[in-house]
Amino acid sequence: MKADVKKVPVEQKREDADIADAMVEHPVQLWPAQDEASSIDCVATETAVALVYNGVSHAVMMASPLQLEVFALGFSLTEGIVERAEDIYQIQVDTLDEGIEVSLTISNQCFAKLKNKRRSLSGRTGCGICGAESLQQIRPPVPEVVADYCISHKGIDRATRALSNHQPLQSLTGAIHGAAWCDVDGKLLQVCEDVGRHNALDKLIGMLWRQELLGKAGFLLISSRASHEILQKSAMANIGIVVAISAPTSLAIEIANKAGITLVGFSRENRHIAYTNQQRLVS
Repeated sequence: MKADVKKVPVEQKREDADIADAMVEHPVQLWPAQDEASSIDCVATETAVALVYNGVSHAVMMASPLQLEVFALGFSLTEGIVERAEDIYQIQVDTLDEGIEVSLTISNQCFAKLKNKRRSLSGRTGCGICGAESLQQIRPPVPEVVADYCISHKGIDRATRALSNHQPLQSLTGAIHGAAWCDVDGKLLQVCEDVGRHNALDKLIGMLWRQELLGKAGFLLISSRASHEILQKSAMANIGIVVAISAPTSLAIEIANKAGITLVGFSRENRHIAYTNQQRLVS
């Protein structure tokens, strides 16, 4: 009798392969020693990712080597390099000895604006402004979001409880941030992971942009603190509600107020704190 064969969807196979590429196994020694003094630990991969526009290198970010096309889309939007998806003609990902190069072909108008901006940054994990050339670049203009919907406190709690179950790479390595898009009821619709919190958000924004979900009712849930670049990028993507597992910074609160974003911090099981624009939160 032939054994039953479980068919794995193509999407699941691709996702499993991506996760395998984003971590390595490393021998470790446990203390206090358990059954075996030595064991194997899963370690998150961190690699240099260069973003190249029309043949000119613009940024080098330390990131997880997965979902790099949507990362490039989201980065291009949240950094103000492009305003429309139609301005990006092609994205190509190449693995080199030194890291990964993501080459984008953008419209001449956007490229001319990029050259004038002359912002070439080298970002470390969790860093959003490394390499900025002036103080003015740290505080770019903040667009005002348009979000005329509400979410419930129970929806926030529901999403927060579910987040860890949707972070497979984090569960294996313990070194990964997650950015999730949730509907108004708190159901997680998309989750992206990366060693950098703003990289995870760029990936999520790129995915939402590709699926034409930006501007729809819902909220962002991020597994980190709410720092200034999280709120800046959210404003650029017209995300009206941002929920963070940890605390916000003072500049994040300032940006949330300027942009009209509802900012929630310390979102844990059965509790969270609303810092700005609480009118979008209902019981």
